[in-house]
Amino acid sequence: MFTRRLILGTAAALALAGTVTSASAQDKMLIPLISKGFQHQFWQAVKTGADKAGAELGVIVTFEGPDNETQVDKQMDMLSAALANNPAAIGFAALDSQAAIPLLQQAKDRKIPVVAFDSGVDSDIPVATAATDNLAAAALAADKMAALIGDAGEVAVVAHDQTSSTGVNRRDGFVNRMKEAHPNVQVVAVEYGGGDHLKSTEVTKALLAAHPNLKGIFGTNEGSAIGVVNGVRELGAKGVTIVGYDSGKAQTDAIREGLMAGAITQNPIGIGYETVKAAVAAAKGEAVPAQIDTGFYWYDKTNIDSPEIAAVLYD
Repeated sequence: MFTRRLILGTAAALALAGTVTSASAQDKMLIPLISKGFQHQFWQAVKTGADKAGAELGVIVTFEGPDNETQVDKQMDMLSAALANNPAAIGFAALDSQAAIPLLQQAKDRKIPVVAFDSGVDSDIPVATAATDNLAAAALAADKMAALIGDAGEVAVVAHDQTSSTGVNRRDGFVNRMKEAHPNVQVVAVEYGGGDHLKSTEVTKALLAAHPNLKGIFGTNEGSAIGVVNGVRELGAKGVTIVGYDSGKAQTDAIREGLMAGAITQNPIGIGYETVKAAVAAAKGEAVPAQIDTGFYWYDKTNIDSPEIAAVLYD
């Protein structure tokens, strides 16, 4: 059992440590978290959970991500910089489930434990993954969509990407559940908006033009879902049921207004908290569970104000 200490004296280390003094930093582990982005309220909620765990456990937690969820190269630069600071452990949410493997192998070779969060990698390098069961959550979204449209008709998916495990699993969880349990519902298109609400708005408009009989659209993350809402609103499309994923303020407002039928909410504060908790344990040489299921819930107008749901909304 050992503790790696923060290397002081370099600009990068001081930047990561923030306002922590040199004296206090010498006694604390450094746990950097590299997320998929920082523009969505979801990631800010993950950071809140990570900071909470850091304060409770007495470690230095840093949190950063690229400007948007298409910048794989920028995320690799951030991961490389974090590893250069010799952290005790690292948390990583992969934009591309394969691109980071060489850098993560470097971490493993240097005995720096890696905890994946939100989105895993195609490797056994991470000692743990703290995430939502995205296949199951998207299957629930499919069941809810089917019920809302009378278990028949055409639907489409606006996904955030096809390279991260969250993008793949939410797409496949929804599409496969429709095939298995709702054969009269046809998924006529899957399009990608990069998790950006502006691009997803344009994708949605194109879908509505190409498929005038659409009865429903599923948006697989915060930016995707808001793009769907905006696209439907801007075209004035009627009779289109929108189901989303995540629960930032724009989505909760859309549900309260009746523009979105409902959505899956994750537990982002729990994701951040459990990631840091597992990272600290792994850095101390303690055993951690390989999979940490942080849970998910369906919410709509009927339960959005219930205590159970209110606790996991992040608006």
